[in-house]
Formats: sequence, C-alpha cells, structure tokens
Amino acid sequence: MDEKVNILVVDDLPDKRLAFQVVLEELGQNLVMANSGADALRELLAREFAVILLDVNMPDIDGIETAELIRQHSKTKHTPIIFVTAYADEMQTARGYALGAVDYILSPVIPEILRSKVKVFVELYRAQRRAQALARLEAERTAAEEATRRSEFLAFASRELGASLNLDEGMERFLEMLVPGLAEYALLSVHVEDDALVMACEGNPGRLEVLRTLYGFPEPLQRAMQEARKTEFAIRSSGSLPEGVRYMQVVPLKSGVRTVAVLALGYARAPSGHGAADQATVDELVSRAAIAFENGRLYWNLKREMARTKEAEEKLQLASRRKDEFLAMLSHELRNPLAPIRNAAEVMRRIAPADPGIAWAREVVERQVTHLAQLVDDLLDVSRITQGKISLKKEPVELGKVVQQSVETARSLIDAKKHHLSVSLPASPIWVHGDFARLSQVVGNILNNAAKYTGEGGRIELSARADRGEVVVSVRVNGIGIDHKLLPHVFELFTQGERSLDRSQGGLGVGLTVVERLVELHQGRVEVKSDGIGKGSLFRVILPCISEVPQAEGVAQHDSLAGLSSGGRRVLVVDDNIDAAESIAVFLRLEGHEVRTVSDGPQAIAIAQVFAPQVAVVDIGLPGMNGYEVARRLRQKGADAPALLIALTGYGQKEDRLRSNEAGFHHHFVKPADPRAIQAAIAGWRGAEASNLNADAL
Repeated sequence: MDEKVNILVVDDLPDKRLAFQVVLEELGQNLVMANSGADALRELLAREFAVILLDVNMPDIDGIETAELIRQHSKTKHTPIIFVTAYADEMQTARGYALGAVDYILSPVIPEILRSKVKVFVELYRAQRRAQALARLEAERTAAEEATRRSEFLAFASRELGASLNLDEGMERFLEMLVPGLAEYALLSVHVEDDALVMACEGNPGRLEVLRTLYGFPEPLQRAMQEARKTEFAIRSSGSLPEGVRYMQVVPLKSGVRTVAVLALGYARAPSGHGAADQATVDELVSRAAIAFENGRLYWNLKREMARTKEAEEKLQLASRRKDEFLAMLSHELRNPLAPIRNAAEVMRRIAPADPGIAWAREVVERQVTHLAQLVDDLLDVSRITQGKISLKKEPVELGKVVQQSVETARSLIDAKKHHLSVSLPASPIWVHGDFARLSQVVGNILNNAAKYTGEGGRIELSARADRGEVVVSVRVNGIGIDHKLLPHVFELFTQGERSLDRSQGGLGVGLTVVERLVELHQGRVEVKSDGIGKGSLFRVILPCISEVPQAEGVAQHDSLAGLSSGGRRVLVVDDNIDAAESIAVFLRLEGHEVRTVSDGPQAIAIAQVFAPQVAVVDIGLPGMNGYEVARRLRQKGADAPALLIALTGYGQKEDRLRSNEAGFHHHFVKPADPRAIQAAIAGWRGAEASNLNADAL
C-alpha cells in the first residue's frame, strides 16, 4: 500500500480552506492547511509536497509573491503549483505561468475538476518517488557490486602478495594486477640494501621486463622515482615508454616511515579522469604491496645474512677441523721422540757411574719428559674429544677411589709447592656410573690447576658429597683467583689468565677444557666461582650418582629414624599436566617434603633410580606408559621402591579403584583431589612407619 503524500492548501479564508478539505478528502492523502504565504513557506521547509493549491489574492504576501519565494529555494523549485483565484486577467496569468504554475482554477471550484487535477499530480509524485527509489536501489546495487568486486580483488591481491616472500615473484604478481586492469603501463623499483630491483609491465596481457636501471627513461620520471614523492605529470612520447602513454602517476610504497619501493603508473589520459573507486583501489593495493615488499625485503636480507653466516660457519668449521687435525698431528709427532728420550734416561740410570752430576741431569730429563708427556696427553684428549673419537668405558665407580687416584696423580706438584691439602669424603661410599680413568683425570686436572695457580704454602680443600641424587666434588683454593672478565671463558680452549714473563705456572690452557668435555660426556656439569683477583676460587663437578651405599645396618636405621623425625619425605609427582604437578609439588614442599616432578612414565622410572622417592604421586592417564604400568615398574625396584604409592585419576568407579589396588597403589584420589588429603595420606603412612621402626628398635 502506497504511503500518503502531502498536499499543501494555502488560503487566508477559513471557509475556503474547509471547502478544499471537503473536496479533497476523497483522495485519502495528507492535507496540510496554511493561512498565509509565510505559513506556507514554513511548511515547505519542513516537508515535501506533491502539489500546492495557492490562492492568488492574500494579504501581506499574495500568491504570486509566495510562488516567487517558493521557486527561489532548491528544495521546492520544481513542486507543482495550482493557482486558485476568483478572477484572472491575462497579465496575471502570464506571470503565474512564468513562475512555473501548472494550472489556474477559477473560484468557485468544481469539485470533480479539482480532485481530478490534484490526483494527477499525486500520481505523478508517487511515480517520481518510485523512480527515485529504483534509481537509488540500482545505484546501491551497483555500488555494492563494485565494493564486492573491489573487496574480492583486494583479497586476491593480499593472497597473491603474501603467497611468497621472494621479491621477484612478489613484484611480478603486483605488476600483473595493475596492468592492464588499472593502468596501461607500470614501472616498479624496490630498494634492497644499497641496490634496487627494477621491473616493468605493459600491454594486454601484461608483458614483464626486468631492468637493470632507470637509465633511459624521461628525466622527469627518473627524478620523481629517485625522490620517491607522490606526483602526477604529463610526459612526452619516449622510446622507453609504450606508445600511447601520455601521463604518469608516481606513488611511493611506504611501510611506516620507510619507503620500500616506488611505483610509476602510465595512462593514456590524465589520472584525474579515472574514477574515484579505481584510485581508491590503487591506493589500497599500494598499501598492501608495501607491507608485502617490506616482508620480502626483510626475507631477502635474512637470506643474504644466512648465506653470509653459513659461509662464515663453513670457514670456521674448516679452520676448527684444520686446528684439530694439526693438534692431533702435533701430539703424535711430539710423542714419537719422547719414548727414546725416556729410554735413554733409563739406560743412563743403569750404566752410568754413580756421579752426582749425572744423577742430577738424569732426574731433570725424567721430570721434563713426564711433564712433556702430560702436555701431549692433554692435546690428544682435546683433539679426540672435539672430533668425537673418545669413548668411555662406563661402569659403577666408587667416588672415593677416584679421589684417591687423583690425589696421587697431583701429589708431586702439591708437595713441590708445599701446599696443604685437606680431603673430606662422606662416611658412606658414593657410586657413580662412569669411566674410572677419565673421572680421575677430571679431578686430577682440577687439582693440578689449583696447585699451579696457588702461591707456595697455599691451602687446597677437596670434598665430595651426595645431594639429591647427584654427587658434588668441590675443590676450593686460596690461590690467585680469577678475574671477572676471564671467569666466563675459563673452560675455553687455550684460555689462561695473565702470565708472568717467566711463565712459572706452565701449561697450554687445555686442562680445564678437557675437564668440561669429559664431565659433559658423563651427563654432568662443572662450575667455577671466584670473587676476583687474589680471592681464591671454587671448582665444582656435579655428576649423577647411582646410589649412596649405607655403611652398616645400624647406621641405616639411625638415618631412617632421623629422617622420620625431620618430618619431610622424598616425593615424586608424575603428571603430564605441568600446572597440576607443580601445584601439588608446591603444596608438599610447604609441608616440608622434598619434591621432584616429571611429566611421563619413562622419566619417572629413570629419576627414581637416582632420586629414590619414598612416596610417588602418579597420574593414571599418562601418555604412552600409563600410571598403572609406572606403579608396577616402581614396585619392581624392591628395597628401593617407593613405600607409598598414591594414584590420581579422573575415574572414581569401583572397578577403577580395584585396578589401582591391583597395580599396587595404596590410595586412590579422584581429580580434583584436595592436596590436604594427599598430605594426610603421607602423614598417616609416616606415623605408621615410625611406629613400626620404634617397635623394631625395642
């Protein structure tokens, strides 16, 4: 149903307005009454009207003057006006038609004629409204289609530009999008380091050409691209440009404040003659291309840096390999003459007369041969380790014997410099899994280094202890100390502190390098600390230990009771949810327990050999090896198995609890479990165990 339209009736007489209202009511439209020209103008400014019935003879502003004012306003310039008058002379009629009047009706009016004429203009107004609506819809549809096409094109452009970080490919795709759809010609220059990649495209379909330089193009174009400024200008025909290109538009491609490329578009007519939508498309495409080219430029630089880095690494590897080969060759060549020198010294011992001078000379030769042999051994060890040719004969090794062997090796140098050596070992033997000879070499090298860099009569403290499944061997000296600048590099090959001119300490600076490499081969680590020059130093070697063997049954029972009195236990938490594991661990640590966390079954089995947990809190739903299997394997450890197994699971049915019990769990907690309940279970078991131990003691 059509909406009502507005009809304006202007007359100063109320009875005439009433008459018009009665006559026009049958049309069913919205009648607006005005009693003067001024009222009529106000109504016209407020709304639109299909037709105006205007009385010619009115006080103040008559109908002719009102019509003149109506025609002066753009909004009402074309609104139809029907004059109503009691008489009309030719002059007045001519003036009215000149003002755009569509008809004159003499008063009194004939209702049928008035309604018919007004109805025509009502229908005409409605037709115009419908036509305008259709035109708007068509314009909106066209705009929507254009927007969709533009969006699809830009989306396609984004995909194409982002499909490759290769600058050449990106430039080709960008130019193919521009030509011939948006321009007849395109010239693109992308900056890379101190150079530029230049490419052009022309024709339909676009033909690409890679250029070496901008040389040969018209001077205004070269200057605009070099200055990277946005500009438009007409250009004369040139052999470097396609025939028909008369205008150029230069656009810089910026990423932030950085200009990454410069684009020149060639047109047959001025760019201003192109549509605003096309220009907006070009601007948006340029913006996206700038980001793509910046990424491409960074990738291009990265590839170049990677190539340079790879080349440098290859040179370093070659130099390192040659160095290793030289060390190996040097060590072997130096070793060859040592044997005959040592043999000759021994022959001198056997056959030379008992002359004090000869005896002194022989002892000098033997000492220096031994020293030189040690230097050669160090060089060989470095060479073998760096080339991966060293192999360890690992077996259970008692740490005390390693320390004893190391002290014997370094004893001559320690005694020669009159150092005081104190050795502190735990009462219970500590066992590690390693190569006895190499571990002895590790400790011996540290002792030799300590003896060299400690003044005569210095103090050297050697100690070993087991701590949380690891053995820590410490060597503390009150020697010359280590400068803070040298401290991070003490384990690097051929690194030494400042040496005096007489080089009284000797050595090649490879001993600590051998120490670090051998310790790493034993899955351990070595640390060094020093407060500076003259303040001594501390070396620590940390290795995983197998176990700490009790000295006797009575001692073991005493230690166990001491552990119970302290309240804490070694607790292993196994859960693939790191947050869940850590939250339980934090709580249990607050309760005084020593806690380790792992995320899967194999890790749990492995750490149990070193950590020896007394309590294991195990998640059932572990990846790979589930919690039931973890419990069974932990139970197979015999005397070293956790005494208390606690299951954590999301399943709490009766059959789930039975299965936990069959696997050896003592408690079954359903997630989310209250950590206080877990602590209560540990405390209850601890109390029961303490009671049993006290009963056995009695």
